[in-house]
Amino acid sequence: MSLPPFEMPAGSELAIAASELSRSVRRAFDRRARALGYTQYQWRVLLMLAKAQGCSQAALADKLEMQPIAVARILDRMEQSGLVERQRDPDDRRAVKLFLAEGAGPIMKQLHAIAEEVMGLVRDGVSPERQAEVAQLLQAMRANLERADSTSSAKIDRAG
Repeated sequence: MSLPPFEMPAGSELAIAASELSRSVRRAFDRRARALGYTQYQWRVLLMLAKAQGCSQAALADKLEMQPIAVARILDRMEQSGLVERQRDPDDRRAVKLFLAEGAGPIMKQLHAIAEEVMGLVRDGVSPERQAEVAQLLQAMRANLERADSTSSAKIDRAG
């Protein structure tokens, strides 16, 4: 039995290139962070918390695209190491908010230096104007997809 040739839909090259760039950046960052003794999970949690101080564990797991129980275990170890703090939410006694602890400061400086190095390599030879143009294009495409997904979800909710 012979399968028909698979043809990628129009525009797939851009999505694939964006995905491959993301993976390459993450791998380059991970190699450098690992050399300093940090696991991918640790630096990803730290960087995400730096952008979303006070988020819930569930929100962090969602942003990291990880199972909540796996994030809980990572946070347990990071809290014991003095990198992360869990604080009770004053508005909801059952909820906990996550924050970077004082001990994360030196690590964040190292991670920032790694990010500067990796992004310098990524941007090498690409003009600031071109970078801005590509960023705007990718943001517009992402917004298109999110808008379509939210519309689809609303239709499904109404039908269910």
